[in-house]
Amino acid sequence: MQHTEISRKSLMEALALRCAESPVTVLLGARQVGKTTLARLFTQGRADLTWFDLETTAGMEALRAMPEKTLADKRGLVVLDEIQRMPELFRILRPLCDRAGCPARFLLLGSASPELVRGVSESLAGRAQFLQVPGLTMEEVGGQHQDRLWMRGGLPLAYLAKDNTAAARWHEGFVQTFLERDIPQLGLRVAAATLRRFWSMAAHYHAQILNLAELGRVLGVSPGAARHHLDILCGSYVLRQLPPWFENLGKRQVKTPKLFFRDTGLLHFFLGIEDLESLLAHPRLGASWEGFALEQILAQVGDRDAYFWATQRGAELDLLLVRRGRRFGFEFKVSDAPKLTASMRIALADLKLDQLWVLHPGEAETYALHERIEACSLRHWRPAFLEARRGRSVR
Repeated sequence: MQHTEISRKSLMEALALRCAESPVTVLLGARQVGKTTLARLFTQGRADLTWFDLETTAGMEALRAMPEKTLADKRGLVVLDEIQRMPELFRILRPLCDRAGCPARFLLLGSASPELVRGVSESLAGRAQFLQVPGLTMEEVGGQHQDRLWMRGGLPLAYLAKDNTAAARWHEGFVQTFLERDIPQLGLRVAAATLRRFWSMAAHYHAQILNLAELGRVLGVSPGAARHHLDILCGSYVLRQLPPWFENLGKRQVKTPKLFFRDTGLLHFFLGIEDLESLLAHPRLGASWEGFALEQILAQVGDRDAYFWATQRGAELDLLLVRRGRRFGFEFKVSDAPKLTASMRIALADLKLDQLWVLHPGEAETYALHERIEACSLRHWRPAFLEARRGRSVR
């Protein structure tokens, strides 16, 4: 499969909408996820384009001496790639966004970091729109490539590698570069070896309730140090904390986030899983599928108001989406023919779900497990299903 065969049409449309509506659009995502490629495709053929690549010496020097005047003189679309390299630009951009007639619009690209997010929110509040760029999705590569995408992950160069061995070599280079170059460039001081140990250990806690005290104890560091490492990896979009949902149900509910790798290719690299056959025999198979399916759904519908739910007595729901006051649940089962469980019934009743989907990796058509519970192949699920349930009443 060649690069030209993969269309990121939905992202292109979302990017065009944001650039039309706002003076500043910010693309957020992990390193090597395809932000620059997306931006280049979006700006292809534009005559009013100015591009500053702040990872290059030329790009940095072009703005270092007189950044305010340089940017003020630009017209059309101005792209600032790897904006976190010059965070002082956020302060400069603010008055430029407020000029009459909006002579220039700005597209900012950067690896999502705590510094980047905080700088944007403080300097460009009300002036910027954000777009998260996930890894490749099944919508983009086709459902027939589900196993490949699950095994190798959605970072484009790993997915497009000639075989799984080449993908593993790419992941090793990615991890090394990320730890030894990218993290220091963000101004974060942490030993690469220490952060790699934490990242590797996190793979064994993937899809589990976060326990920082235990992680710190295993690594021989304090919970505060473990929190610092976690913040770096979550802020760089390689790990995710899925927040818990809890309300007054008269039950003891879990109030600690769940930990996930955003990319299953990186998860399998750290777990030493080399191919699909090894994955299917691995004890973390179910957790791997849960993380993969979770990211596929969130890539389609966004991660706003997305939670998991669990009680101390064992009832749980892998994903809860709240949309326009309505609640939708998801369970991710690696079985080709999942069955109704007591936990699903409890979640449906306690959370007053409009609908619950049980998503599996098979090809089976959607079939009912209950009036408001359906089993569905992940490759066949679409966001339109949320709207299709609008008329249903909550019983």
